[in-house]
Amino acid sequence: MDTTTLAAFLAVDLLLVFTPGADWAYAISAGLRGRSVVPAVTGLIAGHAAYALVAVAGLAVIVASSPAALTALTVAGAGYLLWLGWGVLRQPAVPAAAAGESADASRLQVLLKGFGISGLNPKALLLYFSLFPQFIDPATGWPVAAQTGLLSTVHLTACAVVYLAVGVLARTVLSTRPSAARVVTRISGAMMIAIGALLLVERLAR
Repeated sequence: MDTTTLAAFLAVDLLLVFTPGADWAYAISAGLRGRSVVPAVTGLIAGHAAYALVAVAGLAVIVASSPAALTALTVAGAGYLLWLGWGVLRQPAVPAAAAGESADASRLQVLLKGFGISGLNPKALLLYFSLFPQFIDPATGWPVAAQTGLLSTVHLTACAVVYLAVGVLARTVLSTRPSAARVVTRISGAMMIAIGALLLVERLAR
């Protein structure tokens, strides 16, 4: 693949990654709750990486073209977002709120929640299904799986950088403003609920 194709893909991908959504909301919330945003971002990236493996294996097309599979995935993902969003609204995070918790248990829980958020998001699957093929050219001599893997690496790197920046920025800016932190996390929780509800309406209305 040439550098022009990669640059064009990165430009489009960054536009999508910079669009606030469930991943952003979780990075902000986790940044305020924990001492490090790394576990949360690791979980989010792991969810995207799972889709990358599916795409490299050529299964993304099969899953994305199956109405039943997409409906089940959407309902599961939307339900998970609604549950997490309600939890954030019920107990909004403040800086150092997790100080009394077990560090290992807290980090594992944060990581698994991040994996669930991105791993159960059908939009991530459709990203690989609809965006990636536009930048893959079998005539270049590279195997399609190799091209998919390279684009996936670019996407995962962009996600990691942006989500880390979002989480660290939220924690740094709001660390001395507990009331503002509560407002931001409530907004994050509301975003999770809104996205979950929109996913349900969008899918079940078809």
